[in-house]
Amino acid sequence: MADRSVEVHHTQLAGDLAGRVALLVATAEHETAAAGRACAELVAFCDRDLLPHAAAEEETLYPVAHDLPAARLLIDGMLAEHKRLAALVDALRTTGSAVQAAADGRALQVLFEEHLEKENALVLPLLAGAPDVSLSGLLAGMHELLGHGEEHGTAAEAATTAGGCGGACGCGGSDDTDVPELDVRDVPHAIRHATVFGALAAVPSGQSLVLVAPHDPLPLLGQIEDRHPGAFAVEYLQRGPEAWRLLLTHR
Repeated sequence: MADRSVEVHHTQLAGDLAGRVALLVATAEHETAAAGRACAELVAFCDRDLLPHAAAEEETLYPVAHDLPAARLLIDGMLAEHKRLAALVDALRTTGSAVQAAADGRALQVLFEEHLEKENALVLPLLAGAPDVSLSGLLAGMHELLGHGEEHGTAAEAATTAGGCGGACGCGGSDDTDVPELDVRDVPHAIRHATVFGALAAVPSGQSLVLVAPHDPLPLLGQIEDRHPGAFAVEYLQRGPEAWRLLLTHR
C-alpha cells in the first residue's frame, strides 16, 4: 500500500489550485484589478508549491520509478506533463488578457488533477510494491527537498496586496465593482474545503468573496477562523433552502 500521507498532500494541492483558479475565472470577465491579483496569486502559488513539488518528484520518485520496467513509459509521460504544466504557468505569467489567463488556469487545473490521479493510482502503488524500494524513504527525501518553512504565503501576500498583477502577469485594469463568487456546490467533497482556502488566500485585505455552499458551512467557518483568527468577517446573504450564500470580507 502506498503512503496515504502523500495522497492527502495531493488532495490539498489540488484544492488550493482549484480555489485560486475559481477566483480567477470569477473575476476574469470584467478585466478588473481583481483578475490581475487572482492571476498573480495563481502564479505565486505555482512558483511556491506546484512547480517545486514537480521538481522534487523528478529528483526522488521518478528516477527510481523509471528503473521499473512496468513504469518506464508511464514516467516518460509524467515528465512530459511536468513540462506542459510549467508551460501553462509561464503563459499565465506573461498573459495580457484576463480571459486568456482564466482559460490557461482552467487547463492547468485539469491537467494537474489528472496528473495527480495517475500518481496516486499508478506511480505510488508501483513503487510501494517494488522489492528493494522504500517508498517512505523516497517521500522523506521529497519532504526534505520541499522543506516546511513558514515562508509559505509570503509571495501570495505580496502578490495580492500589491494591486493589479503584482508584476506577475499583464492582465488587470480598473478598480473592482463586483464581488467575485465561489460556488462550491459542485466541487468534490474531498477538495471542497481546500478549494475555499485557496480562493481566500487570493482575497486581499479590504476585499470580499461570496461563498455559495450546499448547506450552512459552520465547520468550514470554524476552520477558516482557526487558520486566520479574526481575519475574515462573515455575513449571511441567504440561508437555504437550496443554497447558503455568505459574504466573506478580508479585514
